[in-house]
Amino acid sequence: MATTRSTLKVAPRAAFGSRATRRMRGEGLVPGVVYSGGSEATAFQVSEREVRTIIHEGAALFDLEIDGGKAVPVVVKEQQLHPVRGSIQHIDLQQVKLDEAIQAEVAIELEGAEVSPGVKGGGVLEHVTREITVEALPTDIPDRIVLDVSAMEINDTLQLSSVTAPDGVTFMADDPEEVTIVTLSPPRVEEVVEPELEEETELVGESAEGEDDSEGDSGDSEGE
Repeated sequence: MATTRSTLKVAPRAAFGSRATRRMRGEGLVPGVVYSGGSEATAFQVSEREVRTIIHEGAALFDLEIDGGKAVPVVVKEQQLHPVRGSIQHIDLQQVKLDEAIQAEVAIELEGAEVSPGVKGGGVLEHVTREITVEALPTDIPDRIVLDVSAMEINDTLQLSSVTAPDGVTFMADDPEEVTIVTLSPPRVEEVVEPELEEETELVGESAEGEDDSEGDSGDSEGE
């Protein structure tokens, strides 16, 4: 849990419309909006690199400073990514109160997969659930949830019900038993084509050619 928060410095958005947005993105900027309770949304623009750095750091809660004003705590409400490049195209932020619980999406990361008996034995590990909705005070929201899967065997399954939530954090799931996070399946066996099939095909072809030759010989005999 972070003791200090990163600060994202942004500028008020000066131009709107599709043409202005394209120009903005061409300059490496991203349009965004911050929502606050009881107030109108405020549009801003920010360096795509800077906002991507904060998000990739895993910061669930950070401060937003608009045009040198007072920094306010925010969380990411929604982000739109480019379908090919994966760059951030637009971002929505939500201002929060530090003494009121909120819900947020938190990434689930795995560690120890490469040394697990199941993976060493050729098993296939599948990370099914990569994010989980949690509820907590903004300062208690973890940057990420890291799960140790180093002891998983083939045919093991890890459900959310087996995961202990951090202090002050609640997993928002109707039935944790139904939320599968990781599975470790047996090795996948590829079907091998039997070589006899190819030989049989060749024999059938040879037989057909033999029949043609016989018919040709018979025709020659009749002609004679």
